[in-house]
Amino acid sequence: MAKPVKVSAVAELTEHFRSSNAAVLTEYRGLTVAQLKALRRTLGPGVTYAVVKNTLSKIAAREAGVSGLDEMLAGPSAIAFVKGDAVVAAKGIRDFAKENPALVIKGGLMDGALLTAADLNRIADLESREVLLSKLAGAMKAKQSSAAALFAAPLAKAARAFGALQAKTPAAEAAPPAPAAPAAGEETPAVAEETDAG
Repeated sequence: MAKPVKVSAVAELTEHFRSSNAAVLTEYRGLTVAQLKALRRTLGPGVTYAVVKNTLSKIAAREAGVSGLDEMLAGPSAIAFVKGDAVVAAKGIRDFAKENPALVIKGGLMDGALLTAADLNRIADLESREVLLSKLAGAMKAKQSSAAALFAAPLAKAARAFGALQAKTPAAEAAPPAPAAPAAGEETPAVAEETDAG
């Protein structure tokens, strides 16, 4: 590989390591090109699955401040760089590996912490962020409904008591009548001015 191409590949991998919240390292030996394409489609747009050269990946990981991946970067390697929900990506890779045993999960990294293949399988067993948010929204809605039900009866009782109190209170006193306007042709009485004679 020509040097400028290597520099470019390292820069791209470094950026992937820096901008991803998780990375899953796999061995893909024995998978066909069609199977790799199917895996990429399965993982969706938030995941970049790249077949990598181990030496360049080690350099890129070091440049991104990531350590501990050297042992995993042996043999034919591919890395799934996850920029979305790591649980969804781990599930996708695990499920694909069950159907295609040639795909071997080596380990990975999430939020800077190294993960073993067993760790990734445990993460794949978790519920995705979307599922958890949906459940949380449902729970909050149920709490709001129960809170509304809890206060509905006392509020209705208070409204009835207020209505009854208003019914018992005598109507407001009628306002005194306004002075009559002078009839046509009559003069308005002059207001006597008091002077201080004193």
